Amino acid sequence: MTDLQPGADPRSCFGSVADAYDRGRPSYPAPAASWLVGEQPATVLELGAGTGKLTEVLVGLGHEVHATDPDSAMLERLRARLPLVRATVAGAEEIPLADASVDVVVAGQAFHWFDLERALPEINRVLRPGGHLALVWNQRDERVPWVRRLGALLGDRDQRTDLADPLEHSGLFGWVEEETFKHRQVIDRESVLDLALSRSSVATLDERGREAKLAQVRAFYDDYGRGMDGMQLPYLTRCYRARMVEQERAPRPGGSPSTAGTTEAVAEAAPEVHDSPMLVTTGSIPRIDVEVAKATPASVLDDDTAMLLIDFR
Repeated sequence: MTDLQPGADPRSCFGSVADAYDRGRPSYPAPAASWLVGEQPATVLELGAGTGKLTEVLVGLGHEVHATDPDSAMLERLRARLPLVRATVAGAEEIPLADASVDVVVAGQAFHWFDLERALPEINRVLRPGGHLALVWNQRDERVPWVRRLGALLGDRDQRTDLADPLEHSGLFGWVEEETFKHRQVIDRESVLDLALSRSSVATLDERGREAKLAQVRAFYDDYGRGMDGMQLPYLTRCYRARMVEQERAPRPGGSPSTAGTTEAVAEAAPEVHDSPMLVTTGSIPRIDVEVAKATPASVLDDDTAMLLIDFR
C-alpha cells in the first residue's frame, strides 16, 4: 500500500502538477457550456478556473469571464493560454467582487472543494437579481468496462451528483436543473499518464507511490490502448444550474454599500435548453445515476469487446 505525503491536502495539490493537469484533463463540450451560461453574452465569474479548460470555451462563446482560482500556479497556465482574460488568485469563500456584479457564477470540476457554508452566501452576494449558479463536472463514463477499470486503478471517483439538497436547503438558490452531455477525449500513452498524475488521489502520493501508480497506468494503456493511434475516453458532462434567491443585504463592513437594491432584475424565464444530439438526460438532480444506469442494457455493460468496438471505431 502506498502512502500519502505527510500533511498532503488534496485541495492544494494541483499547482504542483499544473502542467500535467493542463495536458491530461479534458475540455468541455460547447453545447454544455452554452446550456450552463446561456446563449446571450453574459458577465461570468468562474470559480476554480484552474488552467482555463472551461474558461477557453466560455470566452469562445462570447462571454466576458473573470477567472479565479486559489492556486497561482494553475492561473499562470490560464494567463498563458488566455492573456486577455482577467484572472485573480481567490477562493470561493471570499470573492473579491462587488455585490450584484455578475450574471452567472460558474465552477467546473471544483464545487466539491468549496466550504459551502462560506461559499454559497458569497456566490449569492455577487450575483445580480435573476442570475444563477452553474456547475459542471466531466465524469468518466464508467458504464464502459475498460473505463471502469481505469477508474479503479486511479483510486478515485469523478465527482458529483448530490447537489440539490445543499443548494435548495441553503435558502440562497432555487430548484436545481440538470442536463448531461456526452463527449470523448483522445488520449495516448503520454496523456493518460498526465491524466493520472492530475488526479488528487495520485498527486498527493509520495514519490515512490506516484511512480508505482504511473507504472500501473502505463501497463494498463499498453494492454488496452492502440499505440500511436491513441484511444477515446468517453465522458458524461454533468451540468447543473440554479437561480439565486434575492437576500436582504446590509452594507459590507469597511466596504461600499450593496448595489443589489439598485440593479434591475433580470427576467425570470427559464434558460433555453439547447437541442443537441449530444444530450442524454434531463430533469432534476436526485436520480441522475439511476437514470443513466437505466439507459444502458446490462448485456452491453458487461461486454468488454462490444464496448471497445464502439469506442475505437
